[in-house]
Amino acid sequence: MRRWQGERGTYHLVSITGEDAQAIAMHERLLRLELGARRGFGSVKVFASIGDTRWKSSVFPQSKSSEWILLVSKKVLRAEELAEGDAVMVQLELL
Repeated sequence: MRRWQGERGTYHLVSITGEDAQAIAMHERLLRLELGARRGFGSVKVFASIGDTRWKSSVFPQSKSSEWILLVSKKVLRAEELAEGDAVMVQLELL
């Protein structure tokens, strides 16, 4: 997990790469074919789980790579006692 400082505050991000990223990209393409162009920067809605904490969110594609990004809220960080640099196991259910 890494930290990113934006204009509106600090965000904690989990990078999704490899076969998992490819599966998300394929899901997004199928949704686009089925539903047409959508708003939301090409994001895909998900249920995400880290440890015992589950929440509804979105994953966002990175424009110059095959990586996808999941934002992790402070509420989740506190509940799972996570900090910047921690390795995390994330489960995603694509919606």
